[in-house]
Amino acid sequence: MKAAEHSGLLGEKSRKSGGRISTALIEQANKHTGIESDMTEFALAAVALDDDFGSAFRKIRRTVNPDLKLGF
Repeated sequence: MKAAEHSGLLGEKSRKSGGRISTALIEQANKHTGIESDMTEFALAAVALDDDFGSAFRKIRRTVNPDLKLGF
């Protein structure tokens, strides 16, 4: 959430959102993250800040430059 705040994504809350969500899904997400407050805001921030690593990795055909020093 700090990254979302630093990115300016947690400004004024002027838009309302609602929907029906599985209780089991919310409970598991709460256990997994330790978040007991606004899980919707956390989920939206996670999507908004996604670095798209998976798509980028697929685009380069799951390869890594052999000259890249990985530290091991």
